[in-house]
Amino acid sequence: MSAPRVGLVLGAGGTVGGAFHSGVLAALAEATGWDPRTAQVIVGTSAGSITGTGLRAGLSAADGYARNTGGRVSPEGARLLAAVSGGGRRGGFDRTGSRRLRPARAMAATLAGAAVRPLAARPAAVLAGLAPDGVVGTDMISGGVDALTQGRWPADPLWICAVRQRDGRRVVFGRDARPPLPAAVAASCAIPSFFAPVDVDGEAYIDGGAHSPTNADVLRHEELDLVVVVSPMSIAGRGLRLAPDQLPRRWARARLDGEARRLRRRGVPLLAFQPTAEDAAVMAGNALDPAKAGPVARAARASTLRRLERPDVLDRVDRLVS
Repeated sequence: MSAPRVGLVLGAGGTVGGAFHSGVLAALAEATGWDPRTAQVIVGTSAGSITGTGLRAGLSAADGYARNTGGRVSPEGARLLAAVSGGGRRGGFDRTGSRRLRPARAMAATLAGAAVRPLAARPAAVLAGLAPDGVVGTDMISGGVDALTQGRWPADPLWICAVRQRDGRRVVFGRDARPPLPAAVAASCAIPSFFAPVDVDGEAYIDGGAHSPTNADVLRHEELDLVVVVSPMSIAGRGLRLAPDQLPRRWARARLDGEARRLRRRGVPLLAFQPTAEDAAVMAGNALDPAKAGPVARAARASTLRRLERPDVLDRVDRLVS
C-alpha cells in the first residue's frame, strides 16, 4: 500500500499563528501517528511559510511544540534550533526608515493593472499594495531561514504564497518561481504597513495573507487524498462572538470556506483546524507577542485532541494513515 497523498496548508497569523500551528500539528501527530513532515506538498502563508520551512528542514511536530512551550526537545531538534539561534539575527525587528506613501506613479500603475485584469487580484490584495510601506525590516526572518536551510529549497514541494505589490497578484514561490528561500519566506511574511516590502528579483512583494490567510486553493489541481488546513486567523463554529476580532476572523473563515468548496468540487476531502472561541480568547491581542506562544500552543493542542475524537472527523483522519 502506498502512503496517503496529503497536502498540508499552514495559514497566516504572526507569532501567535505559528504557536497555533505547533499545537495543532503536535496533537495530530500524537493522536494519529501521522508525521506532518511527510506531506506530499506543504503550502505556507506568512507564519505558515516559517512553520512549513521548519518541517521541510526536519523539525518534528513534537519539537515545534516543545520549542513554543519550553518543553524537552529531541537531540535532532536541538541541533536544528541551535543553527537558527546561532545564525539568525537576535533581538527585535529593525526599522528601515520612516513610513511613507508609495509614489503616485506606482499607485496608479497598481490601480491600472487591477482594472485591466480585474479577476487576477483580489480587492484586499490591491488595497494592501496601495498601503504605505512598512518601516520594519525582515532580516530577522530571512536570517533565521538561511541559518536553518543554508538558503536551499527542500527536495519535497514547499509552496510559499506572497503578493506582488505592483499589481496585487498572488505568486506561489516554489511552484511559480524559485528565488532564494530566505527571500521568499520574508516576502510571504511582509505584513503591509508594518514590514517593508521584500525585493525578489527586482519586484516588491508583501504578505501572502493579503490575498488569503490560507491560500488552500493552490492545491486544487493536485492529486491528493486529503488536504489538512491549519488556519490560525479564522474561527471554528458559526456562533457570533462579541470580540474585537470577530469581523476579521469571519472574513478569514469565509475565504477558507470558498477555498474548501473549490477543493471538494474536485473530489478532494479537506480537514480544517481553526481556533475555537476559547483558543481565540487566548490568541487575542498582539499577534507578534512571543509571550503568547506557550499558552496558545497548549490551548491549540487541547482543542485539536478534543476535535479528533468527534465521529464526524474520524473518516477524514483515517485518510492520514490508511
